[in-house]
Amino acid sequence: MDTEAQHPERDRSSTPDEGAAEEGSRSARFSRLARGGDGRARLSLRTAALIGVACTVFVLLFSHFVVQPFQIPSSSMEPTLRVGDRILVNKLAYGSDSRPARGDIVVFDGRGSFVRAELTENPVSSVVREGLAALGLAEPADTDFVKRVVGTGGDRVVCCDDEGRIEVNGVAVDEGYLHPGDVPSEVAFDIVVPANRLWVMGDHRGNSSDSRDHLGDPGGGMVPVDKVIGRADWIGWPAGRWTSLEPTGAFRHVPPPSGVVGGGHG
Repeated sequence: MDTEAQHPERDRSSTPDEGAAEEGSRSARFSRLARGGDGRARLSLRTAALIGVACTVFVLLFSHFVVQPFQIPSSSMEPTLRVGDRILVNKLAYGSDSRPARGDIVVFDGRGSFVRAELTENPVSSVVREGLAALGLAEPADTDFVKRVVGTGGDRVVCCDDEGRIEVNGVAVDEGYLHPGDVPSEVAFDIVVPANRLWVMGDHRGNSSDSRDHLGDPGGGMVPVDKVIGRADWIGWPAGRWTSLEPTGAFRHVPPPSGVVGGGHG
C-alpha cells in the first residue's frame, strides 16, 4: 500500500499573489479611466465646452443682428403686451426701402427723446446686462422702450375729435387695441411729426409715459427713426402666449400727409 501523503491539487487558475496583482491591475485601469487617463474624458469635456461657447456666440450674434428677445418691464402696452412677456424684435424689418409705419409696435433707444442723451451705464454691468438681455433673461436697459407708432414723418396728429378719438391727417382712428376703460388721451395736443421722426404711444394710455409726456423736452417727444432697434413681430414667452403680432387695421383709412414725408405709412 502506498502510504505517501496525497497532496490536494491546487487551483491552476491563480495563486493568491497572482489574484492580488490582477485586482490591482483592474483598479489601476478604472482609476485611469476615472481620471481621464486615456484622454477620452478630457476630450469629451473639451468638446462640450467648445460647443457651448460656439452656441453662445451664435445666439449673441443672431440676437445682435437678426432677432432680439426683449422682456416687457411694464404694463404700458397692455393688453397687447403684458409684464414679463418676451417679445422677439425683428431687426431686419426696416431698411432703406422699409420704414416704421403707423400701427407698428417698435422697440427704440430713447436717449435724446425720452431720456437724457448723456445717460450712461456702468461699462461692466452694461456688458453683463446686454448679454442676459440678448438671451431674454433680463429686463432691457432703462433707455430702451416699446411703444406703438401713431404718427410718422409729415403726419398731423391731433387729440381729440368730438368723440374723443385721435385724428391723423384729419381722419379719426378707432384704436381697438387700447386697454379696456382707457380713453385715447386725457392730454390734448396738436402736432406735426418732423421728417424722419415718430410719434409713439402706449396701448395702456392711462399708464404709459410716451410722446405726450415729452412734448416740452428737446425733440418734442418725437423718436428719431434711426433710434429704432426693430419691430416687435412675435411673443415668444411664456408658452401660453406664443403668437405673432399681426398688423392693426386702425390706420388703413388715414391718407398720406400733405407735407414732407419722412417715414413709412400703414
